[in-house]
Amino acid sequence: MRSWLFIPGDSEKKLGKVDGTGADAVILDLEDAVLPEAKPRARALVHDVLAARPRGQRAAPLWVRINPLASALALDDLVAVMPGQPDGIMVPKISSPWDLVALNHYLEVLEVAHGLTRGSVPLVPVLTETAESLFSMGELRSIGDRLRGVTWGAEDLAVDLGAMRNRDETGAWTFTYQLARSLTLAAAATCEAQAIETVYTDFRNTEGLRGYCERARRDGFTGMLAIHPAQVEVINDAFTPTADEVDWARRVVALFERSDGAGAVQMDGAMLDIPHLKQARRLLQLAGE
Repeated sequence: MRSWLFIPGDSEKKLGKVDGTGADAVILDLEDAVLPEAKPRARALVHDVLAARPRGQRAAPLWVRINPLASALALDDLVAVMPGQPDGIMVPKISSPWDLVALNHYLEVLEVAHGLTRGSVPLVPVLTETAESLFSMGELRSIGDRLRGVTWGAEDLAVDLGAMRNRDETGAWTFTYQLARSLTLAAAATCEAQAIETVYTDFRNTEGLRGYCERARRDGFTGMLAIHPAQVEVINDAFTPTADEVDWARRVVALFERSDGAGAVQMDGAMLDIPHLKQARRLLQLAGE
């Protein structure tokens, strides 16, 4: 899934447009977008949105971002939304993989209670919103098949670190946040999960967003969080392989298939080996082939 669009869980107006966003996945947000006093109402609204759109009949998968497990709110969120059978749960501010182990147990009970196959509600954790989380990302693979993707966040990490800002004078991430981003990519590869780039907050800056997406895809991300519907089309376009890329990938795969098991082949004057074949297959997978 290329675009993951947040929609505030307490906004009836925005929730009413959930079917027409064009996003590959929609995240109904119960955390940062909702003030504490509005959370009970937001839970009820999100439940109603889910219940009105049965699984398998939704315009796009409907995920729910719950509140942090360390808060007293997460279990209330889960109890409220799981009857609506969400397509997945995004969990913020994890400190270690053990947070996801606990969440897995909660979900197993609620899945059985609400007629879902055990393990059928996948997870996407936000990995880097606490300083502690940076030390244990490689252990996420112990979570198993429920882990669908991973993403990262810089704003809450800056708060946790006591930083004044997380970007330099040019607007680029400073070193600590580049490190957090790189660790997220490494964790995704280790766990064979999707790497999802964090948000680009200047939603009116289309060209800036396009460049941000291109750099993310260059580095290995295959999707991105969005905070405004206007960002969806740019994100979808940026994370879709181009016709030239697909053509190159098809030629590479076909050449290796004709090579009688050779570990290296020549194409267009260049030597290609197994990593190029893996890259070609990945491109074709992203293109839906």
